[in-house]
Amino acid sequence: MLDILSITGVIFVLIGVGYLSVRLGVFSPEEMKPLGKFVVTFALPALVFRAVASRPVGEIANAGYLGAYLAGSLSIFALGYLWSRRLSDETPAASTFRAMGMTCSNSGFVGYPVLLMALPEIASTALAMNMIVENLVMIPLVLVMAERSAGSSQKGDRIAAEIAFRVARNPIVVALALGMAVSIFALPLPRLIAQPIDVLAHASAALSLVVIGGTLAALPLTSLNGSVIPVVAGKLLLHPLAVGACLLALSAAGLGVGDSTLAAGAVLMAAMPAMGIYPILAQRFGEERNASLAMFAMTVLSFFTISAAMALVLP
Repeated sequence: MLDILSITGVIFVLIGVGYLSVRLGVFSPEEMKPLGKFVVTFALPALVFRAVASRPVGEIANAGYLGAYLAGSLSIFALGYLWSRRLSDETPAASTFRAMGMTCSNSGFVGYPVLLMALPEIASTALAMNMIVENLVMIPLVLVMAERSAGSSQKGDRIAAEIAFRVARNPIVVALALGMAVSIFALPLPRLIAQPIDVLAHASAALSLVVIGGTLAALPLTSLNGSVIPVVAGKLLLHPLAVGACLLALSAAGLGVGDSTLAAGAVLMAAMPAMGIYPILAQRFGEERNASLAMFAMTVLSFFTISAAMALVLP
């Protein structure tokens, strides 16, 4: 148990560094934004590219992992949306972003650093596959549903084309595509390209955690209320349980991950708090306040739930 707490403790100490740096005035919330943009635009794509390009395609396209993670995410997304619409009588936009908060993990900023210390041998592989699910399925799904809920005057095919264009320009998606091409065709990377990519990739873990802390410092703590509890519980408890259940179901059907360590990584990735762009996407549709509060609460509470998840799934 002390080993587990030492891992989660390091993660949250770095988040605390970012939080205190803003609270004490070392950085302003506005100064944190360029750091976050650097991670999202350069460091994280470099990490994803390296993870994909350095492995055989079959290792990245693990049907058991991708299928279980996607099925678990979609099932909780549907459950969260229906609960919000039918039982809580929320608007379609609010329901969409509550469902997003329950299912879109912060794989790059929190998940990868956690796995890098807990399961370093599969950390990059798990990150690459999570990026595939989140960037190619979950985020486009959220955007399509949010646009429809806003009553956009554009036709469905026009909305889909705009979202596809946005996704295609995402630096992480570009990195995934380039990494896959390098892997498929076994292209050798010149040292002049490979080494800068490695340097950028190594900058990702620590800087991303500091940025998360700085972002949390700007959120209005006094506005926390019970309305965020279902979203927080859905993300920290139901999502990893659903992914774990899907892993067991697919394994029973002969479509298992084939590596118990990688399966543990999938459950841990699902146990992470919501991704950093959650409030940003919600802002356009007037749902940023609840999204920000939910993200703050689940990030704080995830110290305990991630520790518990590690105690359950790690050998």
